[in-house]
Amino acid sequence: MGVNLEPILIKHKTALKDFSGNTVSVDAYNMLYQFLSGIRQPDGTPLMDSGGNITSHLSGIFYRTIALMEDGIRPVYVFDGKPSPMKLRTLEERKMLRERNEEELEKAIAGQDIEKIARLKRTINRITGDMIDESKHLLEYMGLPYVQAPSEGEAQASVMSSDGTVQAVISQDYDCLLFGARRVLRNFTIYGRRRISSRNIYISVDPEYIDLQENLEALGINREQLVDLGILVGTDFNDGVRKVGPKTALSLIKKHGRIEDVIREKGYEIPELENVREIFLKPVASHETAIKFGTPDREKIVDFLCGRHSFSPTRVEPYIEKLVHAMDRGNQFSLDSFF
Repeated sequence: MGVNLEPILIKHKTALKDFSGNTVSVDAYNMLYQFLSGIRQPDGTPLMDSGGNITSHLSGIFYRTIALMEDGIRPVYVFDGKPSPMKLRTLEERKMLRERNEEELEKAIAGQDIEKIARLKRTINRITGDMIDESKHLLEYMGLPYVQAPSEGEAQASVMSSDGTVQAVISQDYDCLLFGARRVLRNFTIYGRRRISSRNIYISVDPEYIDLQENLEALGINREQLVDLGILVGTDFNDGVRKVGPKTALSLIKKHGRIEDVIREKGYEIPELENVREIFLKPVASHETAIKFGTPDREKIVDFLCGRHSFSPTRVEPYIEKLVHAMDRGNQFSLDSFF
């Protein structure tokens, strides 16, 4: 979910090829949820192998990652470590929402409401430990590096951007801006025509990028003030202030300068303010991440996807060729050549 900054941000429509030659960090959990909810059968059921194991996440990592690489984008997936204790409330809320949706799904099944069944199935997603392990194995077989974050994956991915290790972060969440990501790339793995089940309509989803410095200058604030603004609105680590949206929060921060002065005048209560602020301004992350792209292992990819998870060899093998070609082309350049 993250912080809602959309109404005040400048976003630019773009194309994947516009970021050719860039190495990017990928908020792995964020993307896996996108794959699990978006890569489904028509009735809303996730893709599964012959043993009934969910494979939507593997399909997303394999096919959509290769699509990125064909456009010259070199992805580095970043996986979550131990969550901050201050995120436990958000995680509990997500669990409760999932349980409510599961109850609604049972009712919809009993009532044979096909449309509602499909919609609810797409909202009920769990990332298991096995899914994480499978994702890492597949990336290894593909010759792609990944990073295990000590805590929040989006924090690590963002620090890699602010440090200059990568040029941007692929994530749907605006929190990355609070963590200091120089650029956030949205819809880079879920672009195209998308169906909105609840409204029975189709929409066009375009890749877009958000530049942190451009937005800070346009908003007339610095990053510390952006963090204060986000705290007023509410993040994964605090509830925010009731009825204070991003536009109101921006006005308050620009008027008073610091959240403490806003609190003093308005009488707001924000528990553990300094702790929440520190999560974003001093994120728990490694500043020494070694990134090395390897060589795809054809045999292991085929055995893993086709032998163990029932993927079609006739579909997988041409994509391995695409992966090998994209990797060879990308390895002609060093990371330093992109700066």
